Amino acid sequence: MKEDQMSQKTDAILKERSRALAKEQDRTVVDRSFIEITEFRLAAETYGIESLFVREVYQLKDFTPLPGVPSFVLGIVNVRGQILSVVDLKKIFNLPDKGLGELNKVIILHNDRMEFGVLADAVLGTRPVALDAIQAPPVTVTGIGAEYLKGITGERTVILDAKKILEDEKIIVNEQVA
Repeated sequence: MKEDQMSQKTDAILKERSRALAKEQDRTVVDRSFIEITEFRLAAETYGIESLFVREVYQLKDFTPLPGVPSFVLGIVNVRGQILSVVDLKKIFNLPDKGLGELNKVIILHNDRMEFGVLADAVLGTRPVALDAIQAPPVTVTGIGAEYLKGITGERTVILDAKKILEDEKIIVNEQVA
């Protein structure tokens, strides 16, 4: 008899557990905001820039160097009849320069006031990144180019602030020759 009562008690416990497990799980939806980034390589590092500011990626075939411009200006390119300047971020960030290769791309950035290209060693593609996954840049990052950093992801992709890059007066070369 005791075994029968134990068996009934065990059955009751198991039925209660199965009912609890069968209930719909509470699926709390976390509101996460994402940005889409275009990932690219500079030297040995992976960078990302918000795709909202990327007009297109252009294969660097030929460029014309310009005399008398800052060293970070690679030159100009002709993209389907439009002349655009190309900025070499490696010079701004003091990264090692391995020279130009056949894989080099120009990422054409734009906003309502400005449009120019930035040189990339290679473009890796686009992907979404959660805004809450972007950590602030380390406080040890200072100096030239630090103001262009938005943050870094857990995968060590450095996110650049395209808005600041496009609006920085130091990058705009608009000198009148007398």
